[in-house]
Amino acid sequence: MARITQISDAIATPEAAALFTAIKGKIGMVPNLYRVAANQPAVLTGLLGLGEALGRGGFDARTREAIALAVAGANACDYCASAHSAISVGLKVAPEAVTAHLSGRADDPRTAAILKFAVAVVVAKGMVLDADLDAARASGLTEADIVETVANVVANIFTNYLNHVAATDIDFPVVSARKAAV
Repeated sequence: MARITQISDAIATPEAAALFTAIKGKIGMVPNLYRVAANQPAVLTGLLGLGEALGRGGFDARTREAIALAVAGANACDYCASAHSAISVGLKVAPEAVTAHLSGRADDPRTAAILKFAVAVVVAKGMVLDADLDAARASGLTEADIVETVANVVANIFTNYLNHVAATDIDFPVVSARKAAV
């Protein structure tokens, strides 16, 4: 049971209602995470804006979803593991790859390097070692890739933590992140 109200359409402020309309127009529904964030429409606006900005970065949707899964696994966020597993399946990512991403692994060397660095950022709370940066660079990641990885990690930490605090009701097929937690 959620610990913070998941704002329904019936009680949404005009600002939240407008955001819900835009979300429904893009994905056909309003996930409960967004309904929690709508308690403060400025937060929902920021969350959506950050996602849109990162969507214009150098990483494709599959890579961003892989990072989201790795962060969900590292933070044991079942809501995000469930949501990003469903999104990944929609992007035609193989189920075994989704499971690997949730554990911070990937077969593709570039994605593997990104996920390894992303998990290091989570585990070290941003205080990564020089060795972590050296390994990322040795794997071919550019400084732009490193910065973009950190941005995606931070965006997903925000949603993980909001879901932990709110105990958001999962409105996707349930996937447990606890098995993958670092």
